[in-house]
Amino acid sequence: MKKVSILGLGWLGQTAGLLLQQQGYQVLGSATSLEKAAQLQEKGIDVVQLKLNPYPEGRDYLRLFESQVLVVTLPPRSRHGESEVYLQQLAVIRELLTASAVEQVIFISSTGIYPNVSKVDSYTEAERISESKAGNTILYRAEQLMATTPSYVLTILRMGGLMGENRIPGLYFSGKEQVVGHTRVNFIHQLDAARMIAWVIDQGLWNQTFNGVAPQHPFRREVYAKNASTLGILPPVSYQETADEKKGRWISSEKISATGFSFDFPNPLDFTYATRL
Repeated sequence: MKKVSILGLGWLGQTAGLLLQQQGYQVLGSATSLEKAAQLQEKGIDVVQLKLNPYPEGRDYLRLFESQVLVVTLPPRSRHGESEVYLQQLAVIRELLTASAVEQVIFISSTGIYPNVSKVDSYTEAERISESKAGNTILYRAEQLMATTPSYVLTILRMGGLMGENRIPGLYFSGKEQVVGHTRVNFIHQLDAARMIAWVIDQGLWNQTFNGVAPQHPFRREVYAKNASTLGILPPVSYQETADEKKGRWISSEKISATGFSFDFPNPLDFTYATRL
């Protein structure tokens, strides 16, 4: 039985951990507090306490580095002054990995790394990105940091906007004015994101980078309208004037699909949510 550790049993990590257990993997995850660790234990996940401050604090966290596979779901910090802390946390993880039994690492990144520039064609994993051109320089530095070591093989999953369960895009703009509605979305459902993590491990897709984005890209106004009609929430009051809809910033998922991965939720208009308002 292959052992998989998940550093960060948050919104995505917990879902991936439960899925991997269902598929027969032995899963160990981390939580930042003993209270959350106890809550996750009740759901059947083996959990240790680990808080990176930025150096590790907790109990039994070195067990995380005894697995063959480590999934790093540590979310980047966007608040002022916290981005450097995030990079320090990743540097600590990399050092812990250097002397560990871990052979393969999945690093959860974001499509925010692609340039914030609209164009006719889509962004693919072949896009040449530099720190000066990256849409998010912290993401670029994070990927570079995790890749600069010979002690493990690395696969990067650049996830789009994670939606599903209690994350409802239309809810964020309900009743608001002058909302951007003419651009196309780059969303992925929570369950598909978790399934993609499991797929990479199951298929042994190492030393690669994949975009985690639903294949279809409806306009934002279409998604908000569908959320409003399905969930009973107010749609936006008004939208900004329409720009050139032939251009946009959408992300291709063709590379992961070419490996045989199939999305359960290929169209964000059909995403399911746990919350009914």
